[in-house]
Amino acid sequence: MRLAVAAAALSLTAAVPGPHAFAAGSPGSYAFTDGAPPVTGTTSTTDAERLQPGRTYRSSLPRDGKLSYRLDLDATSAAYVSATAVPAAGTTVAATDGLRISVQDAHGSSCSFQTARFGASRSPHPIAAWGARDASPGRTLCQGAGTYYVLVERIAADGSSSDTWPLELAVFSEPPLGHTGATRAPESWNSASPEPVTGQEVERAGGAGFAAASTIGPGAWRTRIRPGQTLFYRVPVDWGQQPHATAELGSSSSGSGYVSGALTLSLYNPVRGHVEEAYAGYSGRQTSAGLATLPPVAHANRYGFADQVKSLRFAGFHYLVVHLAAQTAERFGEGPYGLTLRVRVDGEARPGPDYAGRSEPGQLFDVTAHDPNASGPSGAL
Repeated sequence: MRLAVAAAALSLTAAVPGPHAFAAGSPGSYAFTDGAPPVTGTTSTTDAERLQPGRTYRSSLPRDGKLSYRLDLDATSAAYVSATAVPAAGTTVAATDGLRISVQDAHGSSCSFQTARFGASRSPHPIAAWGARDASPGRTLCQGAGTYYVLVERIAADGSSSDTWPLELAVFSEPPLGHTGATRAPESWNSASPEPVTGQEVERAGGAGFAAASTIGPGAWRTRIRPGQTLFYRVPVDWGQQPHATAELGSSSSGSGYVSGALTLSLYNPVRGHVEEAYAGYSGRQTSAGLATLPPVAHANRYGFADQVKSLRFAGFHYLVVHLAAQTAERFGEGPYGLTLRVRVDGEARPGPDYAGRSEPGQLFDVTAHDPNASGPSGAL
């Protein structure tokens, strides 16, 4: 079928919880990367502190903040920076609140930018956006070795809380290809809606951050979630494979009314870049949010038009992030609520591209290097 991707609004090495554990972390909590050094964003690029590929940092973003950080890059590697903002539980956010991240060269030209917002949930929870300096063949902007800058900006709506948001910055690099590959995204792929995942559900608690995400694979996974809580999972997706997931929220035994955007399911790629997300309202009856059908992972996807295609540019652990809006408690109680994730990874794994070098951190785009059971059935993880 011809490529048809609908426009949509704009994902961990961790210990796996026991088979009967409930979801980790309290509502509003976030597990920052252990040992991440602090870095201070500056209001001027002149004094910007350096971010190093392969490292994760902690910073903060004030309400009116527009902060700069520095990258020193070579001429051939691609660089990616993901910013995760973590507003505190109980704060007020609007659908249009969020953050914007951009990468610029020394001349002030923009290499990329992306905005992440709270959207239909209108509930404080971790949100992430990514920026990139792409050194692929055919690019004209932001090429060559030198100094580049990362700008992280708060987007605040009238009436939202004025507190400072903790910020996690993760920096990655991708080596160039040893030989020139395709410079056009695939124009056709299986875009039919996948068959639903059935079978025995396996208990698997979610992690409380990207760095603490629980590993899952194809299959049905069950846990419990409280209003205001965000759960992180990571799923191995190899070259040539298509990820798909649906989150199901169980019915409530009490309460009435309706919560718009109560359930949010988001997919992020191995460098914490946003791929796709889905929302579902909640009336106390069971409901579900499912991701749109996505193309197979391919290096050439970076040349695509739609953001969802361009984001699926490398293999590795992709992140599924589930949030239950805090206002659900006002209508239906504190829970916890039953949550089921149904995960598919379709297609045979294919050989990866001929990289001429290593990623930072190492083996970032190699699924089996990190988990020998990564491609196994759900019960093997």
